Amino acid sequence: MSLIDGHRLDGARAWLKRIAERLRPDAATQARVDRANETGRRLAARMRQQNDRFGSWFNRVMPKGLYARSLIIIVTPMVLLQSVLAFVFMERHYNAVTRRLSAAVSQDITAITDLASAFTTDDDLDRIRQIAQERMGLSIEFLPGERLPPPGPKPFFSILDSSFTGELGKRMRRPFWTDTVGNSNLIEVRVQLDNSVLRIFARRSQAYLSNSHIFLVWMVGTSLVLLAVAILFLRNQIKPIEALADAAEAFGKGRDVVGFRPRGAREVRGAARAFIEMRRRIERQIEQRTIMLAGVSHDMRTILTRFKLELAFLGDGAEVEMLRKDVDELQSMLEAYLAFARDDTGEPPVQVDIARMLDDIRLNAERQGAAATATFRGNPVVTIRADAYRRCITNLVANALRHGKRVEITGARDARWLLVTVDDDGPGIPLDRRDDVFRPFLRLDAARNQDAGGSGLGLTIARDAARAHGGDISLGDSPLGGLRASVRIPV
Repeated sequence: MSLIDGHRLDGARAWLKRIAERLRPDAATQARVDRANETGRRLAARMRQQNDRFGSWFNRVMPKGLYARSLIIIVTPMVLLQSVLAFVFMERHYNAVTRRLSAAVSQDITAITDLASAFTTDDDLDRIRQIAQERMGLSIEFLPGERLPPPGPKPFFSILDSSFTGELGKRMRRPFWTDTVGNSNLIEVRVQLDNSVLRIFARRSQAYLSNSHIFLVWMVGTSLVLLAVAILFLRNQIKPIEALADAAEAFGKGRDVVGFRPRGAREVRGAARAFIEMRRRIERQIEQRTIMLAGVSHDMRTILTRFKLELAFLGDGAEVEMLRKDVDELQSMLEAYLAFARDDTGEPPVQVDIARMLDDIRLNAERQGAAATATFRGNPVVTIRADAYRRCITNLVANALRHGKRVEITGARDARWLLVTVDDDGPGIPLDRRDDVFRPFLRLDAARNQDAGGSGLGLTIARDAARAHGGDISLGDSPLGGLRASVRIPV
């Protein structure tokens, strides 16, 4: 690069720097920009808040069911469409036709008035009366020596009075008086002539679109018929979805799904077939697992029985007694493992008296030397899998007895839920470890060791039984100072 090119480049850089300095806003301008940005951000935040409030209100007032929402989707456009059509018809077509009819009648009345003013002999007036009657459909009468009556009150909502009076006032050059409400079928007009009053009667249908109600009746009637058909059709389309939801809920609660088959639209049938196939796969998997566990249980029990027989031939002794305890513990652990894996999913739901079941569990707890109580509120008859639910509550009570000396069992049933709580006066479980106790084979403290017995599956089996009924187990603080286990399942 030459020296001249270097000077040119430095000059261009200096020029651009000066331009940038000029374009840079001063402190006052920057403050105004910052205030404007802050105002915009506040306005945007307020708009978002208002939008959230409107969304919350709209969600509260809108129905939650699919059937009701579908009806709104169908009814609302139909009502809006008919409202627009009725407004357009009444505002344009109806008013326009009424004005044209009123203009035609007012022209005939003006023509009769001009003829009566030009031809005043009796023969001429009779001829005018005949022409008006035969050609125009008007009934006229001459009242000599009379004057126009005083103006009467005008109807506020009468389209005919405003249209007819306005059209007649445009054409009539003489004083006139009209009555559009005195007789429901006739319109009376009086025109002041030189020495008399011309009274004219016209049919209301000549100046007024009297059959407009037919359009409204047909529009509303056909809409009601179409709406009824749409409601029936929509109901038939919603029923398969409700049946699918009921079947899924019953299957989730461990109940038999009877009489369910794919129905409805193609998409609903596809979802129903997918649900049926899913249920078959789950049932097939459970059946295979049950068969496998039955085989494992038979083989393991055969070996344990052989161990017991061999120990029986060994005689008595401290070592033999320890081996017998180990075999007994191994057998109890095996039973717990099989119960956990089996989960009794093949058990059919039956109606059970929960109050009696809780009382039986209380008696078993008292036999073990604990102070136990059991109470129940509400209708005690509930459809559940009896053995699985009994095992769930029994495991919770056994866990409470293992760590406490006092147990309170409380049950309550309302329209939707069955709730059973088990309280103890033991040491409880720390808040951050309450989810861990449901893990298989987990013991939290030194008290839960091999010597204390148990396989670490009691709470796990209890939660699986509760979830198999569509519910769950939650742990909390007990009023007795220990742990509270709450089992809630839908009914």
